Amino acid sequence: MNLSSTLYDLVIVGGGINGAGIARDAAGRGLKVLLVEREDLAQHTSSASTKLIHGGLRYLENFEFKLVRKALAERETLLNAAPHITRPLRFIMIHDDAIRSRWLVRAGLFLYDHLARRDRLPGSAAIKLARHPAGEVLQPQWKHAFEYSDAWVDDARLVVLNCVDAAERGATIVTRTACTAAQRDEDGWQIELLDDNGIHATVRSRALINATGPWVASFMRDAGQRPRHRVRLVRGSHIVVPRLFAHDSAYLFQNPDRRIVFAIPYEKDFTLIGTTETEHAAEASAVTISEDETAYLCATVSRFFRQSVTPDMVRWTYSGLRPLLDDEHAALSRNTRDYLLELDGEDAPLLSVFGGKITTYRKLAEEAVSRVQSLLGHDAPTWTARAPLPGGNMPKGDFSLFQSALRGEYPAMPIELLQRLANAYGTRSRDILGNAQNTLALGAEILPGLFERELDYLVTHEWARSAQDILWRRSKLGLHLAPDAASRLDEWLRRAQ
Repeated sequence: MNLSSTLYDLVIVGGGINGAGIARDAAGRGLKVLLVEREDLAQHTSSASTKLIHGGLRYLENFEFKLVRKALAERETLLNAAPHITRPLRFIMIHDDAIRSRWLVRAGLFLYDHLARRDRLPGSAAIKLARHPAGEVLQPQWKHAFEYSDAWVDDARLVVLNCVDAAERGATIVTRTACTAAQRDEDGWQIELLDDNGIHATVRSRALINATGPWVASFMRDAGQRPRHRVRLVRGSHIVVPRLFAHDSAYLFQNPDRRIVFAIPYEKDFTLIGTTETEHAAEASAVTISEDETAYLCATVSRFFRQSVTPDMVRWTYSGLRPLLDDEHAALSRNTRDYLLELDGEDAPLLSVFGGKITTYRKLAEEAVSRVQSLLGHDAPTWTARAPLPGGNMPKGDFSLFQSALRGEYPAMPIELLQRLANAYGTRSRDILGNAQNTLALGAEILPGLFERELDYLVTHEWARSAQDILWRRSKLGLHLAPDAASRLDEWLRRAQ
């Protein structure tokens, strides 16, 4: 691919959720877009979230009503845009009167129910645990709880689908390619790139978007700019254990240290527990969970569940750095989760993204593109609020109806395979299945339940290059397969290239 022959309107550095959302929005407005990511899409922060689309109930205690309202509105938008990779999720918040009074919780939930329009999700309610299925797995001292609604999302697939949509609208998406230098001159930006094969390229762009997350400030300094804001790096870690309860609701546990921990049904057979919040003073880099964090999460949920959770039960862990916009609050729990867009220059703009959360990425992208396009003499309207993501174009947004239709179209296919494909690809499952009426037509079964035709699709359309990309970001099949699955898949990918 000859990147140097094109003058881009925007070059976006960073293939996390913010960069992907900006690329999609900008391409849909007719701008010439290049997104570069030095590793895989969503390889860092954007695949290390708690997998929730939520307004942020606890942010109400910090009086961040504007942020909560914005996030709640986006929650509804995302449920409509991607019914295959999102789903409504009911939360059981165990009440501990020593931490928050019942009237305070009721007031907070009333606000949470009414700060933004809510079409798809039921409101909150008080429950008695002795009469509710959620109480069966809890220790008997817990008598009362509150039920409320939020939503779950496959975070890494959300990033990928934004990039798929961006590419189909004309954007160029390049992974495994680092931005090594960016120089502003009278004609815009000259940007130096280096891919993982050691090949250099120089590209030109009228504007530059810095969506590098934890590296936002250092990227600005490398580009010759002095950041006016700072990020606060916070490590969030999660553990995955065998499933602890049979129902489909999640739990929110309040801790005496004012932090909260979720226990969420995950991948049918597991429970996802997280997150921790630990200040990360070192340079932004790959992070892993500590023994103390594992012990903290185990102790927190064991305080509530009848079944103790111990470190030896942990099947998988993941950690990521959240780049919070530093608002100079001493306590992490009070630091804002909102974002700020820092714009430098008008003739050759540099827009840098500070902070943000996955729930509000679309709104962030919309605002970023609107600000930059005006400086480029471009005036296209916003469009993403009502546009489905790839695979999300289902009649009435009804995922259950779509699943039933897919089973009817492919009656000889294993139900488990159809369910997994539907959840990952939505209506684009048909692009993989095609006219195949049984698994023999899908090519060789490279790993249990993973066939050649799907792998070809992931490599061709979703930038997958390695077993890690496929087993842990494009899917979570790594949780279900044998320990040697990754090496076997990498070998197949090497032979297939």
